[in-house]
Amino acid sequence: MSTLEIKDLHVSIDTEQGTKEILKGVSLTIKTGQTHAIMGPNGSGKSTLASTIAGHPRYKVTSGTITLDGEDVLTMSVDERARAGVFLAMQYPVEVPGVSMTNFLRTAKTAIDGEAPKLRTWTKDVKDAMAQLRIDADFAQRNVNEGFSGGEKKRVEILQLELFKPKFAILDETDSGLDVDALKVVSEGVNRAHEGGNMGTLLITHYTRILRYIKPDFVHVFVDGQVVEEGGPELADRLEEEGYDRYAKGAGAATIAAVQA
Repeated sequence: MSTLEIKDLHVSIDTEQGTKEILKGVSLTIKTGQTHAIMGPNGSGKSTLASTIAGHPRYKVTSGTITLDGEDVLTMSVDERARAGVFLAMQYPVEVPGVSMTNFLRTAKTAIDGEAPKLRTWTKDVKDAMAQLRIDADFAQRNVNEGFSGGEKKRVEILQLELFKPKFAILDETDSGLDVDALKVVSEGVNRAHEGGNMGTLLITHYTRILRYIKPDFVHVFVDGQVVEEGGPELADRLEEEGYDRYAKGAGAATIAAVQA
């Protein structure tokens, strides 16, 4: 069993108005075999957490730690984090002109594992995974995400997830922009990757609809850069009924109290 542990994480970014703190003391522990859902309104810092774990240079960690099986993730480069077992499915996957899907997938797999996969086995694995995700076989020869629809890009993210077999998958609003059919296909891919209990998942979302297909073990409510409540799957059901208003009001009251003090 592997453990990804975040302790008292504070993260800032530089803006035209100066330095702005986004994460304000986040603590979270994820183990392989577990699925954690992070839910919260827009602008609460959910994607900042995902990008920070993955090593995006825009986000500056001012205090706190992230460790993977005791190793300091924050000292690792982005590629070192990937080789250590951290995978990020991006909210807005980027196009990579001039790089075919075939070359990208095999090159990335080689870099992660430290050796090239056996071609015959690898080719079959890629074809099978593409078929299960309903990705047309012709996409293997196309450039990465170039001209893909939003749903096609999200399926390709999960294709990578299934092939790379990370220890921890961070899914940053993978459900955004998907119709019902695409959501089911993507969710099935995540569930397949989860089989065997060798992967932990951090699922970031606004809505509960994806949680109908990917069942979380833990739900964390994120507001104003902090985890304000934690619970089981029943918490997601309550959020669907009540929304985030009561948390937002509480955060506003806390801010006013702090200013007055």
